[in-house]
Amino acid sequence: MEGIYIKHVLFAIGVLIVIPALFSVIAKRPSLIPTPIQNIFEIYIEFVDNMLKENMGEKGRKYFALVAGLGLFIFFGNLLGMIPGFESYTANINTTLALALLVFVIYNIEGIKKHGASYIKQFMGPIPAAAPVFFIIEVISHISRPITLALRLFANMTGGELITIVLIMLIPLLIPLPIMVVHLIAVFLQTYVFMILTTVYIAGAISDEGH
Repeated sequence: MEGIYIKHVLFAIGVLIVIPALFSVIAKRPSLIPTPIQNIFEIYIEFVDNMLKENMGEKGRKYFALVAGLGLFIFFGNLLGMIPGFESYTANINTTLALALLVFVIYNIEGIKKHGASYIKQFMGPIPAAAPVFFIIEVISHISRPITLALRLFANMTGGELITIVLIMLIPLLIPLPIMVVHLIAVFLQTYVFMILTTVYIAGAISDEGH
């Protein structure tokens, strides 16, 4: 078990080194006739930028590095599980929980920085008389966010890996292809879910509504 954790850490470190290096090379030397890789990164940058602006307006660009970085790290972590001999570090609850707690801490810090002590009003609900009840419900809701974020990503990646491995072992190579396609869809979908929820949580924390 300890060996598996070490492999996950090594794969994660590898992604943290290779992807930023590739990204920096493309960003520093853009071609007038974009290469396929440059096209992919430009589409991704535009996608993240639009997602942030749709949820937070122009001020959302402040969080571009966070959301885009999480997306790349999670996507390539998810993708590793589909490559023979590699293991997805996002299929490790320690990794997904760390990412979820990072998001939890950041959006609460941003909320406090924006609203100060009045940030607590977000937990009080719209009816002053029912504020104690709303406060308990909202606190439980916020605490559950990192848990559900972590478990959703972990469960989907772990399940996808196990099903793919079992099918490849039990039946011929071409038969598991539909399952692998489903797994690939899950790779994209779970990356998007984590990114959009991160964006929504930050947007809610810095929103002026309710204050």
